[in-house]
Amino acid sequence: MATETLESLPPTLEANAEQPPLFDGTTRLYTSYTCPFAQRVWITRNYKGLQDEIKLVPLNLQNRPAWYKEKVYPVNKVPSLEHNGKIIGESLDLIKYVDSSFEGPSLVPNDPDKKRTLEELFSYADNFIGMLFASFKGDPEKEAGAAFNYLEDALKKYDDGPFLLGRDFSLADIAYIPFVERFQIFLSEVFKYDIIAGRPKLAAWIEELNKIDAYKQTKTVDPKQLVEYYKERFMAQ
Repeated sequence: MATETLESLPPTLEANAEQPPLFDGTTRLYTSYTCPFAQRVWITRNYKGLQDEIKLVPLNLQNRPAWYKEKVYPVNKVPSLEHNGKIIGESLDLIKYVDSSFEGPSLVPNDPDKKRTLEELFSYADNFIGMLFASFKGDPEKEAGAAFNYLEDALKKYDDGPFLLGRDFSLADIAYIPFVERFQIFLSEVFKYDIIAGRPKLAAWIEELNKIDAYKQTKTVDPKQLVEYYKERFMAQ
C-alpha cells in the first residue's frame, strides 16, 4: 500500500484577499485550519478521496474577508460548502451531505441499529461540546469527566471494532474527534487532567483514529496557540 502523500494546503485568506469566483462550477469548502467544526467536513472530504473535487478555501476567522458574509454565506461562520449553485452550512449537516452526494467510501453504516446509534451520537454532540467548554470555569474532572464517560460508554456498545459504531470508521467518529483532540490538549495542559486515564476504550479509539491519514492530515492545531486562545476566550473574567 502506497504511503498517502500530504496535500499541499492553500494559504489562509485574510481580510484583504480577493474573493474566488462564485458558482463557477467549482465545489469549494470554506473552512479554517483551526476550527473543529470545519475540521469535521475536511476529514470527511479527505476520507472519501475528494481532494481534487472539493477545493479548500481557508479563512482567517480573526480577520476574515468581508465578501464572505456579504456574498457567500451571510451566517459568516465556517464551514460552508459551495456546490451545485448553492451554499450549504452547519457541520453535521455538511458531513452527511458530503457523504451522500459524492463518490468514495460510505461513512454511514448499512446496519439499522448502527444508523440509529449514529443519529443518537449526532444528537448528543452539541451537549458534549457544551459540557466541555462549561468545565473550564467549573470542576473539569467532574464536568468534563461526565462528557468523556459518555464517550467511553458509547465505545462499549459494539464489540466488533474500536470505533463508535464498531468495526468501521464513520461520521460518528468524525463528529467527535476534532473536539476530543483539542480538549485532550487543553485539559491536560491547564488542569493536569488526563482524559484517557481509566478510559481504555477512549484511549484505544484515539490511537486508532491517529492511524487514519484522512484525519491525521487535518491535525494542524498548534498546542501552545490552542491553550492560549482557549484561556483568553473561555477563561478570562
